Amino acid sequence: MTTDGAPEPRPGETLRLYGQIILRARPLLGRFALAFGGVMVASAAEVLKPWPLKVVIDNVLRGEPLAGRLGAMSRGELLAAACLAMVAIYVFLAAVNVANGYLTVSIGQRMVNDLRGELFGHLQRLSLSFHRRREIGDLMTRVAYDAFSIQSIALHGFFPAASAMVLLAAMFAVMVRMDAMLTVVSLAVVPFLFILIALVNRKLHRMADTQLSKESRVYTIAHGALAAIHVVQAFTGEAQSHREFVESSRQSLGENLRLVTAQSAYSGVVNVVIALGTAAVVYLGARHAMSGALTIGDLVVFTAYLASLYAPLNEIFQTYGQVRTSQASLRRCFELLAIDPEIGDRPGARALGRARGAIEFDRVGFSYEPGRILLRGISFRADPGERIAIVGPSGAGKTTLTLLMARFYEPQEGAIRIDGIDIGNVTLQSLRRNIAMVMQPPLVLGGSLRLNIAYGDPAAADDRVERAADLARLGAVIAAMPRGLEEPVGPGGRTLSEGEAQRVSIARALLKDAPILIMDEPTSALDVETEAAVLAAVEEAMRGRTTLVIAHRLSTIRNADRILVLREGVIEESGTFGELRARDGFFNHLYKLHTWGEEEKRAVSGRLR
Repeated sequence: MTTDGAPEPRPGETLRLYGQIILRARPLLGRFALAFGGVMVASAAEVLKPWPLKVVIDNVLRGEPLAGRLGAMSRGELLAAACLAMVAIYVFLAAVNVANGYLTVSIGQRMVNDLRGELFGHLQRLSLSFHRRREIGDLMTRVAYDAFSIQSIALHGFFPAASAMVLLAAMFAVMVRMDAMLTVVSLAVVPFLFILIALVNRKLHRMADTQLSKESRVYTIAHGALAAIHVVQAFTGEAQSHREFVESSRQSLGENLRLVTAQSAYSGVVNVVIALGTAAVVYLGARHAMSGALTIGDLVVFTAYLASLYAPLNEIFQTYGQVRTSQASLRRCFELLAIDPEIGDRPGARALGRARGAIEFDRVGFSYEPGRILLRGISFRADPGERIAIVGPSGAGKTTLTLLMARFYEPQEGAIRIDGIDIGNVTLQSLRRNIAMVMQPPLVLGGSLRLNIAYGDPAAADDRVERAADLARLGAVIAAMPRGLEEPVGPGGRTLSEGEAQRVSIARALLKDAPILIMDEPTSALDVETEAAVLAAVEEAMRGRTTLVIAHRLSTIRNADRILVLREGVIEESGTFGELRARDGFFNHLYKLHTWGEEEKRAVSGRLR
């Protein structure tokens, strides 16, 4: 580990990284081949660039004879032909470079889009345990920002390297024939450049990793503060939140400044090394021209080739720091992709058809963390169409029990069965198709009301959407909206009240024709009048469906077929509402506390009036 906590690059890591890039580039091999062909053509044009100038110097100005049909031209005609050739070469090279630029950028963007899609899809498959442990800002940075690194590596790594290698081979062949000694001298700087890379490699890697970590922290703080803006404002925490954000931003920008400064210093040293090579070639070349071993035109051509040779090499070495940063970013993407989903289809898992709805928990145990058991020995059965209510104090594991039912988490002990089939042996998609859920707090997506209600069945006909909305008592709300079901509700349903958002989530569950219904505090955000109306609709919707209802308002579960009382991770009591009231146990204690609270509220309300 480095001093800042970033892991040192392992031996061969860069090769593995580029192996991953090549693997993802396989669908684009045709485009890569076309781009490489463009590089070859551009390199050939680069080789031709200095020759018209040689003709002007040696054959026009100095009057040396030119072999072939061009030798019959007058000096004026030869000068015009050389100038036209020069323009033609540059026009052709410009057209090739434009085409190459478009092609290479399009390849990079396609790879970015594919990587982003892969990252986003993978994140959606990772378990809730993973998402509980990770910061959203860091994950967003990896998807939105780090994914661009694969394009940066392609544009600043692969294609410049390919161009440099082709130019190097072509120009080496020509330059050796012109002057072998000068060619060796011109290439003598390359080993020094590689030594320079070896010296700065690890330092740039550490600095890039640290900078990315600091930048992710900026996104995390911003996301957390804006997502909880009502809490920040309610507790006048704006100044503290602002200080945390500014300090995090300052640290990130400071690390970025260090990285850019190091890259600039590295680039400066590269320029000095190349300048030394150029000076040595010019000095020796001038001596050769003075001795007659080279013509002035040959020296000009050789110097032009040297510039063309050093240019791509210089670009590769100059952008090395940027490529190292991109490698650090890309490594973060691949680290995320390497995380195996904790919840997934087991080998041999089969699709579950439409279930009858029989549910069985068989000695189920679960804990979020080792040593902190939340549920122990949970066993109960629910027949098809039966309504099971789950009550208990906060932290007893009520919501966790329903999340296990939908395999958002895996139990460490026991088994959960639907129609006698272990849910671990069926595909996740088919399992969750059989379950409709109303979660707490109510979750509303950005978009229209229709999109939210029909989220589980986007192809649902309008009459089904409208019926689900009416059952959830949203008719009056929709009628008051200018665009009805197509009314946008804003990010997170910000234009809706909490009660309206709750009813949207209920309508979403009602539209999904699932044999099992899970409701986590379905009326917690509703007033008494609306609650009564919605419960009447929910009663109708629950008919014929096996339903698990979590409720704190004990008065809302009178009609449950059975009530499970959870306390400290175990089922302490089980029975109907009347049976539990008659036992004078923990449920009765909860009920008395609840009704006492309601009576106290009414008394206080009366006194305030």
